[in-house]
Amino acid sequence: MLELNDLRVAYGRVEVVHGISLSIGQGEIACCVGSNGAGKTSTLKAISGLVRPSGGKVLFDGRDISRLSPHEIVRLGISHVPEGRRIFKDLTVRENLRMGAYSRCIDPSFDAAIDRVYAYFPRLRERQKQPAGTLSGGEQQMLSIGRALISGPRLLLVDEPSFGLAPLIIEEIARILEDINSSEGVTVFLVEQNVNMAFAISDHTWVMENGEIVLSGESQQVAEDPHVRHAYLGLA
Repeated sequence: MLELNDLRVAYGRVEVVHGISLSIGQGEIACCVGSNGAGKTSTLKAISGLVRPSGGKVLFDGRDISRLSPHEIVRLGISHVPEGRRIFKDLTVRENLRMGAYSRCIDPSFDAAIDRVYAYFPRLRERQKQPAGTLSGGEQQMLSIGRALISGPRLLLVDEPSFGLAPLIIEEIARILEDINSSEGVTVFLVEQNVNMAFAISDHTWVMENGEIVLSGESQQVAEDPHVRHAYLGLA
């Protein structure tokens, strides 16, 4: 479904992603782990069109989308849940969700889509008339994911969903991502520093360091790698 071929991302003269290649199959949950500054967020931004690759290609269903604009990429079936949630705090919960439906041409489709979101996140239904800025951190993360789901994606890019959240909320977010994947067949590409969460729900993992992929494989195998155990899990 998704292929990155020698992908490079640069900001000015500074290259932050150095020619990485990977592929994700339909229906998988895949993850990319690594420390801050490893190039994970820049990789997601290149896929969703928020930054233009400086080299290489992004292929979706075999089509090169490397030069498409973000709204064109959303219409192809890719939605991005950004790092830091990026909700519209002065708009209500429901208005935030409607912002995710801008690419839907038929308004009645929004009603069905929002009902699906509320089924995953009942708290959003309860708070749909509240300003989004009054929600807790966990509820804001749920809103960010729900907004991305409104467009009906086939591929969901999720950037650091556990950031700043309590362990019980992290477990709930992880469970919901698994439910979205299993019940709707949505492919999930997860970027995380919380490696325990990432390994627990994903099929395949890539480890990024300094803009390069240094290790990849089935998630449980990667979790047993001595370098990963020491550097990311704090184990000997």
